[in-house]
Amino acid sequence: MQFDTPDGPVDITITALTVAGWTGRDRAAVDHHIAELAELGVAPPSQVPLYYRCGPELLTQSGRIDVLGGDSSGEAEPLLLHAEGRLWLGLGSDQTDRALEAHSVAHSKQVCPKPVARALWAFDEVEAHLDRIELGSEIFENGEWVSYQKGTLAAIRPLADLARDGGLAEGGAMLCGTLGAIGGVRPAERFRMHLSDPVLGRTITAEYAMRVLPVVA
Repeated sequence: MQFDTPDGPVDITITALTVAGWTGRDRAAVDHHIAELAELGVAPPSQVPLYYRCGPELLTQSGRIDVLGGDSSGEAEPLLLHAEGRLWLGLGSDQTDRALEAHSVAHSKQVCPKPVARALWAFDEVEAHLDRIELGSEIFENGEWVSYQKGTLAAIRPLADLARDGGLAEGGAMLCGTLGAIGGVRPAERFRMHLSDPVLGRTITAEYAMRVLPVVA
């Protein structure tokens, strides 16, 4: 995949993808969310955080993805890439099938493409002020864009810890967890997201549409 950096384009071959789940820094809030999902039939994680392995071919920079059925939704997440001997920070969406989630969280993540933005920042340039970086998303709902997620990376466990504990190695990519959905998790026909650095005055953005494929038997 080709990415844009402040120093020019880089080509990165991604050989492994990890989706980190249950990465909230507030453990009490994470436990509360686990209990809420358990009432909906979602099995609790075997450990917190939990690192789900997915196929790297799911990563895409396309402006449109195809999803099976109408139950999947996106969620903006910081993206870490380990390439050329260094860490990079980007932005991605952990599109997830919510109906399948009740059967298996791992399966629900593997069946959906994972859109990622085209821009990357060198991790060492932002590591000292990561907690100030803003993460957000909007969904296109009822004919207008609606705020869907909003917060800072202070709500997520330190990204360097996730990379270390999740075994992020050369050629690896990791989606690092997300923020709660304003108004609840729900599907939408379009999704857009941003990662904004108020210290260095720059923003990464991405947007994509979803085409729903019929579920046939």
